Amino acid sequence: MASGKILVTGAGGNLGGLTIDLLLEKVSPEKLAVITRDPSKLKRLVDQGVSVHKADYLDYDSLLSAFQGVDKIMFIGAHAFTDRIKQHFNVITAARQAGVKHVVYTSIQRREGSGVVLWDITESDTFTEQALRASGMAYTIMMQPSFLETFFLYFGAKALEDGVRMPFGKGKTAPVTRDDLAAANVAVLTQPGHENKTYKLSGDEAFSFSEIAQILGEVKGRKVSSENISEDEYLDFDFHGLENAPKQFPLFRLAWVKAMNNGDFEETTGELERLIGRKPTTFREYMKNNYPPV
Repeated sequence: MASGKILVTGAGGNLGGLTIDLLLEKVSPEKLAVITRDPSKLKRLVDQGVSVHKADYLDYDSLLSAFQGVDKIMFIGAHAFTDRIKQHFNVITAARQAGVKHVVYTSIQRREGSGVVLWDITESDTFTEQALRASGMAYTIMMQPSFLETFFLYFGAKALEDGVRMPFGKGKTAPVTRDDLAAANVAVLTQPGHENKTYKLSGDEAFSFSEIAQILGEVKGRKVSSENISEDEYLDFDFHGLENAPKQFPLFRLAWVKAMNNGDFEETTGELERLIGRKPTTFREYMKNNYPPV
């Protein structure tokens, strides 16, 4: 069990919020702290006795203040297109200056030696991993695949009616739920023996994009069409419900699709299952109960 104080960054986000809720089942509130840009949204944590600090990855002094007396940090990476390298450098440097002993970082899964480049993600992840290894602090790298909660963004929210229309490749992928990733975070934060290790947190069952229509058809009990389209067609495809997405999103999404088609997310390691002590939720199970998205 954890003995010192644990701090979770990004506590107002999905993965951070799930992680802190699971931590509260194992650690007393006075041993937990969080940082967020808007503490007013986390009154429920204040009411439970968790230390809630207003801090921003771009504000070094706010990080240094929040990290005082902290033993371990659950460091959830910044969003893409937000100067991730500067933000992550601030977090690592402030943690080291504050005397933090162990940083657990959420990185992106990728095949070793593949050279995959995911726009505004892989370069900053590589930088962050190297900075942590050189920091003198203990580290754990949690390499994550795509989230099942947002995986529909690759093939659209109306595939049951419109079919799966996207570029297909031979590569497979095994996305996971944020719930399962949060459980893995908690295991690493509260159990000994995870220092200076890297985990690839894939699901147990990998599939290719060309199999999605068949899987949806099976779990929904209906015929779902499928069409292999070009990358240019995919960039222009009208995905309903994404009208407010950032202008870079189509290219960003295509980069992920290409990486998965190339097999960069194909590895199924079993490490997530071993950390959480149960089978992770599969794509098939998740789609049966949660697709189409509300």
